[in-house]
Amino acid sequence: MRTVIQRVTNASVTINGKIHGEINQGLVLLLGIAPEDDATDINWTLQKIMNLRIFNDAENKMNLSLLDVKGELLIVSQFTLFAATKKGNRPSFIGAASPDLANEIYNKFIIKAKEFIATVKTGVFGADMQISLVNNGPVTIIIDSKNKE
Repeated sequence: MRTVIQRVTNASVTINGKIHGEINQGLVLLLGIAPEDDATDINWTLQKIMNLRIFNDAENKMNLSLLDVKGELLIVSQFTLFAATKKGNRPSFIGAASPDLANEIYNKFIIKAKEFIATVKTGVFGADMQISLVNNGPVTIIIDSKNKE
């Protein structure tokens, strides 16, 4: 499981010209799912995200977690995080999970995230989406559950 994490002051996902999900201060998660991902990956990834100290404290140091600031989440499935670009100029996505499996794990990830965070908004799996956000910092972090980093 690969996740691009962006700290935002606000963000939204629009589908067919209508806002589907919108958050204020929090994190946008672009979530890529591999064929071998399972509950262990979901749990590790969410624990890491919830406890990353990437929000500023009173002294303007990144010392607070999403839980500390009572932030919100916007979670969007992003199979292109598993793009292979070594050969040629057209990316291959064979490293991404099949749509059925990815959708199942994506939904489990969302359900588990709601155990930690009161406001969790999402995109729609497989939809053509437009993501708007104000990246605060900017702070962008990439984590991978297989590499544990």
